[in-house]
Amino acid sequence: MSETRRIIHTTPDRIFAVLADGWSYASWVVGAAHIRDVDAGWPAVGTRIHHRVGPWPIQIDDETSVRAMEPDRFLELDARMWPVGRAIIRLTLEPVSAEATQVSIVESVVSGAGRVLPEPVQAMVLKPRNAEALARLDDIAVHRGH
Repeated sequence: MSETRRIIHTTPDRIFAVLADGWSYASWVVGAAHIRDVDAGWPAVGTRIHHRVGPWPIQIDDETSVRAMEPDRFLELDARMWPVGRAIIRLTLEPVSAEATQVSIVESVVSGAGRVLPEPVQAMVLKPRNAEALARLDDIAVHRGH
């Protein structure tokens, strides 16, 4: 399990609005290359984002589904990353002031080739990737609509 945190200088509702926009997924998730479709009702439990992962021209069609969700508080995803495997990813939003939110990503690889890597090795890959994802989420949430 790997955890990465970032203070984003906006409110939880603005951050969750980005998470709730399935079409923005490839804009902030490192590795997602293209959104093919988003189920109606995203991010309700069970809905999916159909995406491509990987660098062109070897992209693979895959999907991410919602396992649990509470608006403006958390979103838990089951992300497929073939051939690496599957990961459970939980994003939690905690207000730290009227205009700042701590966002954390906890990611656990649960199946596939990535699962055989020792946790310290997984963290070496996941932490920088998730730090970049949070930086992208920060940019979108803070500047969207300005």
